[in-house]
Amino acid sequence: MDESGDSGRSQPGADGQGPGPAPGGGKPRRREAPGGGILMGRPFGVPVYVAPSWFLVAALITWVFGGQLDRILPGLGGVRYLVSLFFAVAFYASVLVHELAHTVAALRFKLPVRRIQLQFFGGVSEIEKESETPGREFVLAFVGPLLSLILSGVFYLGMKAVEPGTVPGVLLAGLMISNLIVAVFNLLPGLPLDGGRMLRAVVWKITGKPMSGTIAAAWFGRALAVSVLIGLPLLTHTGSDADVGGMETVMDALLAAILAAIIWTGAGNSLRMARLREHLPELRARTLTRRAVPVETTTPLSEALRRANDAGARALVVVDSEGDPTALVREAAIVGVPEHRRPWVAVSGLAQDLTEGMRVPAELAGEALLDKLRASPATEYLVVEESGAIYGVLSTADVERAFVQAMARPGS
Repeated sequence: MDESGDSGRSQPGADGQGPGPAPGGGKPRRREAPGGGILMGRPFGVPVYVAPSWFLVAALITWVFGGQLDRILPGLGGVRYLVSLFFAVAFYASVLVHELAHTVAALRFKLPVRRIQLQFFGGVSEIEKESETPGREFVLAFVGPLLSLILSGVFYLGMKAVEPGTVPGVLLAGLMISNLIVAVFNLLPGLPLDGGRMLRAVVWKITGKPMSGTIAAAWFGRALAVSVLIGLPLLTHTGSDADVGGMETVMDALLAAILAAIIWTGAGNSLRMARLREHLPELRARTLTRRAVPVETTTPLSEALRRANDAGARALVVVDSEGDPTALVREAAIVGVPEHRRPWVAVSGLAQDLTEGMRVPAELAGEALLDKLRASPATEYLVVEESGAIYGVLSTADVERAFVQAMARPGS
């Protein structure tokens, strides 16, 4: 299954492209997100992780497919579960090919890919930037289902080349059907699925507005979620003699609820991220920067805070004897010093040495600003004018607050 997020994608399912700009925990980050799972390799330089939830699904597939093999090939005995485990691994290898199709297309379009993660209902490809044109957006979305269709055709040809009723024949038939389902499901026209991204690209092309495409595709996605919730259990039991109140019915309803929840949440996240990206140009280093006062290394904290209060400033920059900035006094460190000790604590003990990555031009804005912050994670940054003069200090807490405010405003 594949679900694509919009505007800096994050796609749980057989596909996903995740937003790089939003600061996590108040700190914009560039390094690979922790908790990605087991690193399996780096095809095309992109790390591929297997999440712990994959093992749960692999066990479930092994159990279900093993039961089917017992009916089709009863002579296998306990070996059927090894065959089923092979099928689970092969299926997720197909999902990885689906993901790599998106990754290769993104890299061809000069869009950085943070990682690929195989997880509960498929995979997630995290692409950090937005497609520049609707045509590229369409191609980027379409290549995943296209590869799944091609794989389905390859497995079909392989199935025709082997004897039916054998282990290879059953495996190839299962992989053909599963890849066909992945392709067809992802082509459904609603975010966060690939078909929704293709619909978004079409509406974007017609209206000239990416946000209009996102809104249309997201609402189609929500309608799709409701359809899955109601229609999937009915579809699976149409013409069936199964007990409507039995365990099979309960499992079908549970599966439909999980799929519907994923689709509904993904559609909402697409709208949220599109609205955020629409307001990104409003995030300007100059307007978010706190006014700062320069202090020398040996200045007591109490004296430094007095000067800041008198100047109406909210940050402290440590300078050398020539007035050049050398460090930033961390706000968290100031809070940790009791008031009665502040006259005896020098600001040097609370400061973080400046690195080149912590110097931010005052004119940076939007995604360029976020790229700069992600490149050198820190809690505070020195904002400087083009001449090199100190303008102030930018706190990641203020950046996070600005994100929250941008997301709270309605999209245009």
